[in-house]
Amino acid sequence: MTRRRVLSAAPAAAALMGSVALPFQLLAQDQGAAPVGTPFSFDLLTEAMREKAQEPYAPVEAVPSFLQSLQYDDYRLIRYRPDRARWRDQEGVNFSLHAFSMGWLFNEPVQVAEVVDGRAREMVFNTDDFEFLNDLAERIPEHEDMAGVAGIRLNYPLNRSDISDELVAFVGASYFRALGQGNAYGISARGLAINTGLSAGEEFPRFSHFWLERPAPGARQVIIHAALESPSVTGAYRFVITPGVDTVMDVTARLFFRADVEQLGIAPLTSMFLYDEKNRATFDDYRPQVHDSNGLLITRNDGDVLWRPLNNPPRLSGSYFTEVQPRNFGLYQRDRDFAQYQDKEARYELRPSLSVEPIGEWGLGNVRLVEIPTDLEVNDNIVAFWVPDTPVRAGDEREFSYRLRWGMLDPDRMTDRAWIERTSTGEGGASGVAAPEGLRKFVVDFKGGMLGRLPADAEVEPAIWVSSTGEVVSQTLSKMPQDDMWRLVLDVQGTRDSTIELVAHVAGYGRKLSETWLYQWIRS
Repeated sequence: MTRRRVLSAAPAAAALMGSVALPFQLLAQDQGAAPVGTPFSFDLLTEAMREKAQEPYAPVEAVPSFLQSLQYDDYRLIRYRPDRARWRDQEGVNFSLHAFSMGWLFNEPVQVAEVVDGRAREMVFNTDDFEFLNDLAERIPEHEDMAGVAGIRLNYPLNRSDISDELVAFVGASYFRALGQGNAYGISARGLAINTGLSAGEEFPRFSHFWLERPAPGARQVIIHAALESPSVTGAYRFVITPGVDTVMDVTARLFFRADVEQLGIAPLTSMFLYDEKNRATFDDYRPQVHDSNGLLITRNDGDVLWRPLNNPPRLSGSYFTEVQPRNFGLYQRDRDFAQYQDKEARYELRPSLSVEPIGEWGLGNVRLVEIPTDLEVNDNIVAFWVPDTPVRAGDEREFSYRLRWGMLDPDRMTDRAWIERTSTGEGGASGVAAPEGLRKFVVDFKGGMLGRLPADAEVEPAIWVSSTGEVVSQTLSKMPQDDMWRLVLDVQGTRDSTIELVAHVAGYGRKLSETWLYQWIRS
């Protein structure tokens, strides 16, 4: 699926899930009385999903519907009507709820409920809630209830008080994405990743049900609960979403495993990297760069910052970064100048960075980075997630809490160490002279921090490591004409048909002065 295609009591839990199948079954009412809904809480949802994990997985069947016949060109003509947005008429409520229609690829219904005063009531959507453009309107029945929706979207006055902007959208499997101020949609997150990048094949859990707590008047925070299901796992999720310069999501995931899982991916992030300065020559395109993210950032427990520039590799590539309780990891978009992209439509310079900040004890594990070769920018080819060190077995229960931060996340706000502004590569050796076979030049620019304030004759030096498949032939470190920039240039000899790992940082005056640069060179 591409980004363009996807624009605590057991009886109480049984009532919530309707014998672990019907999540919005209303309680019996006195004749003539208004329905009051089903008792709901995150703990009740947790118990219901714990019980459901004891049952065999039952795939969701596509519901027979007039929407099943819709193709891509039809589906893109469907709009949710703003005047039908839920909560729009609730005085003082800043958030409004929109839905995505089923149809085309989205034939498995997602159910949505509103929670008010601890009780959940199903939200029913029908064809009147949507605008069907062109001749599609003639093929859609009027006033017909839908069996469910494909997903949900929340709007909020994020950038201006008089305009309700898109804030967050959940649609497709367990995918969702959000915006900080001034952002345009780009990177996505997922509820869970199972066996991503493994030969056995990936399993895609899905959010099957959402419960949204109606915000109080004036509230600047909204809470969403979700049920996650797949053959191997069930889960209860809670998202506390706070819009702002950086939009923050506090996520709690309670997971119950039906089966052993070879690789569990917590807080997975999905993005796109086509090319930048490192591989620009491969693409016949007028734009200097095309990517939603250009690097993986990890802040280690001791405060050291690792920066791994992203690649569009010649073959599937996976990297593991072993950490103990990292402060954060994420996929970042650091190039923020329009001139670096020259794309007036895509506006890649506005795509958000996304950081994962673990809450509580995560212990030992790995940040895994998966890079998939692609020739097209419509393909999300970058995935990053946390892999716990402890294996997952059938019957296990796990809980993870973390904070997602969506926004510009500029590097100068994070550390006084110099950050890695740019990585460029090219043929090795001296300019104007034929390069020896297997020699590659790597140019790393360090910007800002204490290093950026030092004079050109400062007593600083690079600390460099290369794997046994490569050798550093020459190295230079010098201050650039820009007052706050230093450049490290490496010529590296690589063994044919090998993967060469490179690590470097700048040190001086008894301390580390820069982020740590990591790079993977796949020499064919």
